[in-house]
Amino acid sequence: MPYTASFLRPLFDYLEQFYPLSDTFKAEYEKSCKLIRIKKNKHILSPIDSNSSLYFLVDGLVRGFVRDGKKEISTWFSFENELIGAIRHPDQQPGYSIEYLQALEDCKLICIPYTLIDLMYTKYPESNLIDRKLLALQYYAASERAILARIPKATGRYRKLQESGLDINRIPQCYLASYLGVRIETMSRIRNKVVTPDYRLCS
Repeated sequence: MPYTASFLRPLFDYLEQFYPLSDTFKAEYEKSCKLIRIKKNKHILSPIDSNSSLYFLVDGLVRGFVRDGKKEISTWFSFENELIGAIRHPDQQPGYSIEYLQALEDCKLICIPYTLIDLMYTKYPESNLIDRKLLALQYYAASERAILARIPKATGRYRKLQESGLDINRIPQCYLASYLGVRIETMSRIRNKVVTPDYRLCS
């Protein structure tokens, strides 16, 4: 199959921002990856599932969250053309994560096994270069989230989130509230104070 017609084309286009990919490199992905579709509000991954893969989000919106008792705490949001995954120590074998990945819209994802990623490190030197650049992007995003979490006022956290470029109008209000550590009523007041967009409740 020509790679221009492959279901992996969006992933290849994303990775080639960092380094050109050979046909043999692409062939390894063709053998091991699969395309999955997840309906809105369904879990892509939960603590009862083996955390054995990364995902490339082709279409849709995903959130990561953890549970504290009955309370859900949103930890991140991801949109199209991003690599996502649950918390996993880099030295661990595939196991389970405390984190949930939930589709907030109908989603199309490419499932990339960690076993494939480990194989690519040993066979293709360009994998190490690509992943180093991806790690830098992930570190930057994590640092931005850490800074946001330390802003004392909820309005300041919301403004910081706006400045991040995240399309927050696609994110249901209840999940934004849990991400910013406020009640949903407070979230409504903040949004009305800062700006009055067309926003969605949880649905």
